[in-house]
Amino acid sequence: MKKFNFKIKGHDFEVKVKDIEDNIAQIEVNGTEYSVELQHEVKQVKTPRLIRKPVLSSPGEASIPKSQGGKVIKITAPLPGNIFKVLVNVGDQVKKGDNLLVMEAMKMENNVLAEKEGVVSSVNIKVGDAVLQGDVLIEMQ
Repeated sequence: MKKFNFKIKGHDFEVKVKDIEDNIAQIEVNGTEYSVELQHEVKQVKTPRLIRKPVLSSPGEASIPKSQGGKVIKITAPLPGNIFKVLVNVGDQVKKGDNLLVMEAMKMENNVLAEKEGVVSSVNIKVGDAVLQGDVLIEMQ
């Protein structure tokens, strides 16, 4: 809300502009509310509207084939850093909450824990590797 003080022919007016929608303004003058029409052109938006045709899918295109091995659990880097220790190997059985690796980030050692129970199917990093946030470090099934 914007507030203005006007002096017209020696009279003081306190005007509060509450809302402006298109060319209609809701204002309050000395405590009395008014709906005022503004005399200016309504600006047309210069950004073009994108109109897309509906996407038509062919039969069977939307189905996702199931893999035989089970669901792959990807352990990703929570923040950028360097790998300090790798505590698991391919084929290791891990439980929820087990420490998988230690990474150094922001001058601190951070433990990366298993979010679910499973078997380690691949270790994509080694000690000393630099990783970015979201990089897949370990895959489990």
